Amino acid sequence: MTTRWTPTYGTHLDEAGVRMRVCAPGAASVRAHVEGQAPMDMARVDADTFETYVPGAGAGTRYRLQMDDHTPWPDPCSRWQPDGVHGPSMVIDPTTFAWTDASWRGVPRHRLVIYELHVGTFTPEGTFAAAMARLPALVDLGVTAIELMPIAAFPGRWNWGYDGAALFAPSEQYGHPDDLRALVDRAHALGLAVLLDVVYNHLGPDGAYLAAWMPTIFTDRHTSPWGRGINLDGPGSAAVRRVICDNVLQWLIEYHLDGLRLDATHALTDHSREHILAQIAREVAACVPGREIHLIAEDERNLDTLLHPIPEGGFGMTGVWADDFHHAVRRHLAGDHEAWFSDFRGNTDEIAAAVRDGWVFTGQHAAHYDGPRGTSPAGVPIEASVICVQNHDQVGNRAHGERLHHQVSDATWLAASTLLLTSPETPLLFMGQEWATSAPFLYFTDHEEALGALVIEGRRREFGRFSAFGDPEARERIPSPQAEATWRASRLPWEESTQPSHAVVLAQTRALLAVRHAHVAAQPRDRGRVRCESIGSDGLWLEQPSARGGLLLTYVDFSGTATRRLPRPSLRSDDTVVVLHATATSAGAIVHGVRIEDGAIVIDASPEPFGLVLHLPGGAA
Repeated sequence: MTTRWTPTYGTHLDEAGVRMRVCAPGAASVRAHVEGQAPMDMARVDADTFETYVPGAGAGTRYRLQMDDHTPWPDPCSRWQPDGVHGPSMVIDPTTFAWTDASWRGVPRHRLVIYELHVGTFTPEGTFAAAMARLPALVDLGVTAIELMPIAAFPGRWNWGYDGAALFAPSEQYGHPDDLRALVDRAHALGLAVLLDVVYNHLGPDGAYLAAWMPTIFTDRHTSPWGRGINLDGPGSAAVRRVICDNVLQWLIEYHLDGLRLDATHALTDHSREHILAQIAREVAACVPGREIHLIAEDERNLDTLLHPIPEGGFGMTGVWADDFHHAVRRHLAGDHEAWFSDFRGNTDEIAAAVRDGWVFTGQHAAHYDGPRGTSPAGVPIEASVICVQNHDQVGNRAHGERLHHQVSDATWLAASTLLLTSPETPLLFMGQEWATSAPFLYFTDHEEALGALVIEGRRREFGRFSAFGDPEARERIPSPQAEATWRASRLPWEESTQPSHAVVLAQTRALLAVRHAHVAAQPRDRGRVRCESIGSDGLWLEQPSARGGLLLTYVDFSGTATRRLPRPSLRSDDTVVVLHATATSAGAIVHGVRIEDGAIVIDASPEPFGLVLHLPGGAA
């Protein structure tokens, strides 16, 4: 894999030793404390940068760096913290791993089916190696990419990852950096892309020495939900931007990752001539040529400019988490109506708009956001919208971590899955939903006692704005993020996937993904040829071209009915109707008959929710 990049800070190895470089604005002096050697002064390279060369050092060497008279700290750009975020840094040689993916070029956007997972709870062991052993099951399921929740080193034994402290160091709780490389290499051998969730909008509250070394990383000119904003456009911002871009390039180049999900990009306030997202996209294109790299923004604003190419004034992202589909579906099926759900009606017209357009809000007033929200998605590829009915945020940010399938019937869940997995957007599954796992996904941390108490208090106070938790006693029953039991409850019980009730859901998910790969994901989608309409208060009808010719038609009914007549004037009585998928219950198949009658598709069904996918090879596309 050809690369054109050398990290600006941190360590750089050659045959004789290691160069160490650190950005330390405002420092009078910096010393390197290398294990087994006397402390050595680092030379000033420029106003903010210090460097030294350590002969004889190499992979495995442990070291700390000292600014002025402070206690020696870890390297803010350390590649590994084997003893935790407060321990010494270790020199890692990123060039010695024996990669076998030289011919790998990635997975095109139109073929993506993303499976989001948390390394620490995906398996009982909670390691990179254990996750690697589960990859064949995901290939068999039909996903084409895994997305790792943040893995940057964090304080404590378990964490969601959004309290990242050492941004360049994979968490020691998950394994050695080469264990991550082995995971990626194995995924590529199986045909899976690997994406990583990264966080540049804030730093974790404990162990983030980057803020001590570079106090200019924060600015009072901007704020974010986590406090002071990241300094992307003020004095000292050039070094901050360099650290962020180098972090992006490290994951893509040193670990061969196939893309990044950039957390909460709406919180990256940047009035520079070139927005940080555009800089990231530009540098990735220059430094990682010849591979399919996906840059997916988590952004609630529904902005088309995020997805426009840089020459057209856009930011060059290739995808965006589009939550409108989730919010509309969840309000319709589970009744959520507070906080961010308050802007949604949850009717089938709204769900149809999300499927047809990629998002719902295209400039309308949104009360929760206190103003207009969104732009027209007409000028962006429809598969650039990543949609879901579950993800870590929408499950884990519920007080008790319950998943949608815990709150609706099996038939309703499979109807929702049918719509998700045949939609023209890029679908995302959250670990365990493929078999409707019984496990919740809760919010968990392992901070030191004083900070942990503040996290517990803040977590419970946050839910006070929801009517269900207006009573202080109800808030006290919210699981403590600091409790080991909270983390353990979130681990996937893989053994249940073979139990009859779960195995049925797993088989249905696998069948739906097979349909998707054959008819939807085989080629880029043309949004102008996608139609999605509501049929009554509980039905939706999706029509799109099939890669095998003709039309792929999806019908879902969230309530169930005895008979449905679906007018299709373009149909002929001699068209072939092939039933590719119909949900089932213990009572037997829900869909009993499909026929064309007087220019309409007639579905005879029992009065339960169901999903149906039809291929009409002779249909007018």
